[in-house]
Amino acid sequence: MTARDGAGVRRIRLLLADDQALVRGALAALLAMEPDLEVVAEVGDGSSVAATVAERQVDVALLDIDMPGLDGIEAARAVTSGGTGCRVLIVTTFGRPGYLRRAMEAGSSGFVVKDTPAEQLAEAVRRVHAGHRVVDPSLAEETLVSGSNPLTDRERDVLRAALDGSSVRQIASELFLSPGTVRNHLSSAIGKTHTANRTEAALTARDNGWL
Repeated sequence: MTARDGAGVRRIRLLLADDQALVRGALAALLAMEPDLEVVAEVGDGSSVAATVAERQVDVALLDIDMPGLDGIEAARAVTSGGTGCRVLIVTTFGRPGYLRRAMEAGSSGFVVKDTPAEQLAEAVRRVHAGHRVVDPSLAEETLVSGSNPLTDRERDVLRAALDGSSVRQIASELFLSPGTVRNHLSSAIGKTHTANRTEAALTARDNGWL
């Protein structure tokens, strides 16, 4: 529900979700300078986003990706499937092609990076609210070039577990798989990422936004 202020200006109700309070505060201050935008909620984790959107009748939710609880992509999925009509704009440091593809698949309407100028960010909010899609042009081009995520869900699971240097047996224990199955998934993921070992495969997948 878009509110009107005393002068009759249509105001778009916003939620900001970022686990860094300074970033939230800076974004809120910038957006509050726009006469048609109103920040009505700020949250520091993804798990509270959908409920807050419904409670505060939010029009557009601006979500970071890397947050505790649910990440921004899963939070976007929760918002867009919640039936509130709220639209989602991802605003993140992580401008990676894989993240863009996953965010759009989760129902996001836009994807921009945090160094976007304030005027452009405000305009992105307006366009998303109006039903348009807004994507950073250079990132969109990268996504087309890089193609889709080649990893299966299980391969992603084992690579996430490998990011901290865990051994095959540790990964197997964590994921309730046999060591042989973990080795098979790792071998397949190494081949698909064109890397030499599981550490390189995990880092490549992370940097492409595939995890």
